[in-house]
Amino acid sequence: MERLIIEQIKQALDEAPRNQYMAELHLQMIKYADELQDITAKEFCEEVGLKPSYGTEFSKMRNLTSRLKQAGLDVDKI
Repeated sequence: MERLIIEQIKQALDEAPRNQYMAELHLQMIKYADELQDITAKEFCEEVGLKPSYGTEFSKMRNLTSRLKQAGLDVDKI
């Protein structure tokens, strides 16, 4: 399952317009935050092919997701 999610994230990033790359990255991190709970930020970056510095963004989005869901976000609509 994790491998499939990583591939879906890679595809979404590949298809994102250049000026929307970071927004797409954040959306994908939020969308799959629950499924990626057991992966470290470093592992996420390695798997997706991102620079290690993006690990901070991964951690922030994972933490933000719980608050967004409490406010009514349905990640299945992302």
